[in-house]
Amino acid sequence: MERYEIKVRGEIDRDWSSWLGDMEITHSEDGMTVLRGELIDQAVLFSVLSRIRDMGLTLIEVKQIPI
Repeated sequence: MERYEIKVRGEIDRDWSSWLGDMEITHSEDGMTVLRGELIDQAVLFSVLSRIRDMGLTLIEVKQIPI
């Protein structure tokens, strides 16, 4: 299990959390959305990133956060 922080341009509704790996969704004042949470493995990470792509959002940053 690894903890990640994913930053995208645009706002994702918090109701999408379960579809995005149950990650916590927060919004910043500059129009960005930050997703934070623990994902089981890289396959789940790639699934979340694919869903972000499918939503037409611009990926800004992906960071692995020490637990």
